[in-house]
Amino acid sequence: MSTREFRFAEVFSYESLVHAMAGAVGSVTAMTVFFPLDTARLRLQVDEKRKARSTPAILSEIVKEEGLLAPYRGWLPVICSLCCSNFVYFYCFHSLRASWLRGHKSTPSRDLLMGTAAGVVNVLVTTPLWVVNTRLKLQGAKFRNADIRPTNYLGIMDAFVQIIEDEGVGALWNGTFPSLLLVLNPAVQFMIYEGLKRQLRSLVHRELLSLEVFLIGAIAKAVATTVTYPLQTVQSILRFGQHKQHTDRSPLLNSLRSVMYLLINRVRKYGMLGLFKGLEAKLLQTVLTAALMFLLYEKIASSTFRVMGVKRPASSH
Repeated sequence: MSTREFRFAEVFSYESLVHAMAGAVGSVTAMTVFFPLDTARLRLQVDEKRKARSTPAILSEIVKEEGLLAPYRGWLPVICSLCCSNFVYFYCFHSLRASWLRGHKSTPSRDLLMGTAAGVVNVLVTTPLWVVNTRLKLQGAKFRNADIRPTNYLGIMDAFVQIIEDEGVGALWNGTFPSLLLVLNPAVQFMIYEGLKRQLRSLVHRELLSLEVFLIGAIAKAVATTVTYPLQTVQSILRFGQHKQHTDRSPLLNSLRSVMYLLINRVRKYGMLGLFKGLEAKLLQTVLTAALMFLLYEKIASSTFRVMGVKRPASSH
């Protein structure tokens, strides 16, 4: 087998497909369980007039004002986006790993590099889905900020059509610049997760327990989320499409100026803590979701390899 054929087989491999499917199913299941927490986080990020309160208090307000099912508004487009996003990320990450490591031991720096590369591919491919799901998730919400314009999308495809007609194709990639910066979030998360997993396995010399995997996933996501949260807030505002972007010729310069403006404006209005408005809800949601996702991912992947009689590759450990 030639080197080119060998690399092709590594990239388009059964193992990478199993990891991608397991990651997608695990993330969809976990997000469904903790979806209301994400609703609370998003409201606090984009609605500047809404007071920062505890997550249960925010959810209670939403239910009282908008109905019992309001915390699950926009569930379908979010789940579709998440499924595609995690499939792409896990597939790219494990394909790159198989191709680059080739049986060698992984290191935190290699995990970070592979996680970043997988994240860039993921952002460029799936950002339009996330723009649409942000709009649909917030459609019909009762905002404290009167400047927010209401939208009227009939579904995922209608949202795509309306955004392209009203704002141009480029609007589907709103928030791409902060999203590219935010590839550090999953990259740092995977680096910490894989590093802790390797360390713990070297200590206990056995397969990790479900609780151990859950805790490692929670720690990894908590660190990654806290470090990158201000950029996540900017990303949500840009995806929502209510911020007037600059009209310079360079899209990159426009994006950079928008990110800097939103960060500085947030600090001026609310102080440094304003950059972390909604962090409690985000941490609660994202840490629990990531922990459950990693647990389900590990179980689904190992069970699939076992059922199909395929030995799990050493690089996945």
